[in-house]
Amino acid sequence: MISGKDVVLISISATLGALSSVIAFRSICSNPKRPRPRCFSPSENGYLEGSQAPNPFDPSKRKGYLSWDDYFMAIAFLSAKRSKDPNTQVGACLVSQTGIILGIGYNGFPRGCSDDKLPWAKMSVNGDHLETKYPYVVHAEVNAILNTNHASAAGQRLYVTMFPCNECAKVIIQSGVSEVIYFIEKRLNNSEAMYAASHKLLSLAGVKVRKHHPQMTEITLKLE
Repeated sequence: MISGKDVVLISISATLGALSSVIAFRSICSNPKRPRPRCFSPSENGYLEGSQAPNPFDPSKRKGYLSWDDYFMAIAFLSAKRSKDPNTQVGACLVSQTGIILGIGYNGFPRGCSDDKLPWAKMSVNGDHLETKYPYVVHAEVNAILNTNHASAAGQRLYVTMFPCNECAKVIIQSGVSEVIYFIEKRLNNSEAMYAASHKLLSLAGVKVRKHHPQMTEITLKLE
């Protein structure tokens, strides 16, 4: 049988154990170097990691949503992921003035032309231009304009991950696109004249050009 003394000792031990747990918990919470547990997981309930559960009685809209510019540029970047070019992946998204997506595209070979029977190389060992991708590839901007399901590109906006070259600028102008929004401008090796000509053509044609300045540093998508 347990004596009264044993009962007292057990009670004291239990109290000390509980007190130690409380002290340890407060120490962890007050230590800024230790990561705090995240409240919700996207796979469980759709909330963003680290965010608090929304108040069902709060009538205000959600904060931190994508701006239109970030949204359309993100679609251009997502389209670029479809490109099979091992060196450069470019995406484009054609958008109406009312915010409707009319067409998307990425750099690749024309329809019906096998991706395995044409070269993807940037340079030829033999110096043969036909052994490189350049005579065959269709640029993302052109594909986006051609993939509009017969909708007119006139007066519309074109979001591109990379500033268009002079050849693409000609197609953009001829199709009637009124504005080009680009993310980066490629100026490598001997391409300076090519992009200088593109700027000049777009300016002469009255096509508005502006660089995209993202409001978000990254957009993460989880498919599991």
